[in-house]
Amino acid sequence: MINRQRLVTCLLAISFLSCTAGPAEAQSDLTDNKATTETRALFTNLKALSGKGILFGHQDATAYGMTWDAEEFRSDVKDAVGKYPGMFGWEIGKLEHGNWYNIDTVSFKLMKKWIIEAYKRGGVNTVSWHPDHPVTRKTAWDVTPALYAILPGGEKHDLLKLWLDRVASFFLSLKTEDGTLVPVIFRPWHENEGNWFWWGVNVCTPEEYIALWKFTVTYLRDVKGVHNLIYAYNWGKIPDEATWLSRYPGDDFVDIISVDYYNEMTPDRIKQLSLMVRIAEKRGKIPALAEGGSNMIKDPVFWTEKWLNPILADPYARRITYMLVWRNADYGHHFGPYPGHPSVPDFKKFEADPMTLFLEDLPAMYQ
Repeated sequence: MINRQRLVTCLLAISFLSCTAGPAEAQSDLTDNKATTETRALFTNLKALSGKGILFGHQDATAYGMTWDAEEFRSDVKDAVGKYPGMFGWEIGKLEHGNWYNIDTVSFKLMKKWIIEAYKRGGVNTVSWHPDHPVTRKTAWDVTPALYAILPGGEKHDLLKLWLDRVASFFLSLKTEDGTLVPVIFRPWHENEGNWFWWGVNVCTPEEYIALWKFTVTYLRDVKGVHNLIYAYNWGKIPDEATWLSRYPGDDFVDIISVDYYNEMTPDRIKQLSLMVRIAEKRGKIPALAEGGSNMIKDPVFWTEKWLNPILADPYARRITYMLVWRNADYGHHFGPYPGHPSVPDFKKFEADPMTLFLEDLPAMYQ
């Protein structure tokens, strides 16, 4: 059997040496030209990975599982297949209020610990944000118009800055013992073409959304000095490039272009995934499947026949850099495998595929 870690390490080294002339060129595609060395390395290595391997990720992977909670770096994926996911997903909703716990009752103190530990083990961290409604103070799913109030000049603009101050403090607190900042893929204002969030297509104009995205990036980067972020722009579907472009904030404000697809990979979804990859590569961005999987995994061959194989069969879709499934909350809401689930034998085949990369398969992503 091919040693995937050795193979991918060699491929990344070849790609890096052939495509990168030096530190200045390596960071030229990043939104943040002051990004830390480790953040630049992660971006470069993720980009070089395209077409050679796909990181498998799991939301809240080490926070809790089907029969346990907050144990020492435990993971349902590890329990099921013997390896940790290569990517660890996290959510910071409620951080904007200064709360101790996020919308899924995960402690931010423990989350910080788990993010740092995943980084030290060589894994990749990604963070989403479902902030509450800034005007009504209801949840992110309240579709009352709000952007008019939080953009510069609006009555709630200072509140947005306060929220971003707290987000910045959290990211700047992600430090190892020697003071190294942990790189994070940050995916704010996601699924923005939908109509279920207060930043969605039916709630704000394209101009308002673009202004919100640009303000978020420039405030975190230039005002708060957060230089350990890679910014992921996200849709829930991409019907065509012209529609997608209507809300795109521009190449100078985006590092990753991603989409969220749940359940099986139908021909239409593969077509859209292929289009997304071509859009991303044309713009020098990293293509990714930021959210996916199947709730309760009812099909015992979901992992290979309904998800991975259709992706690998398409010459463009197979070039996504990572795929992340959602969290294992309980027996009625779980997207990752766990010991005893009927899909575990198929998940083992999924893990054994040379294109899927778990934590133990990864090369040095931060060098």
